[in-house]
Amino acid sequence: MQFVSVRVITGDVARLVEFYEQATGLRARWLAEQFAELVGPSCTLAIGSVRTMALFSLGAAVPESNRTAILEFLVEDVDREHARLVDLAEVVQEPTTMPWGNRSLLFRDPDGNLVNFFTPLSDDAKARLAR
Repeated sequence: MQFVSVRVITGDVARLVEFYEQATGLRARWLAEQFAELVGPSCTLAIGSVRTMALFSLGAAVPESNRTAILEFLVEDVDREHARLVDLAEVVQEPTTMPWGNRSLLFRDPDGNLVNFFTPLSDDAKARLAR
């Protein structure tokens, strides 16, 4: 099995795609009017309209109601990203070095989803990512 994608359901696909393009520097590929993907080297962030849920199970996903998942992105320098994102997003946690060796910046996307930009600092943290 291979984990390849995370999909966020939203009421405004264009707004969320624009945010993630600015936050990550990735360009979205639009597969349909209500569905786009930002493809990174290790995973894809898919963004779909709430209207696409009718193809699965209407009401199964509710936009802007996530309070458990965190979308995580490995970045070269958390502090530099913080300076760049401070006017783009609501910062929830300023850059902080975590007990497990990552420096982390936590913020919210326009739908309120938590996003973590992190950089491994300790040797153990770096080793966990060297697969």
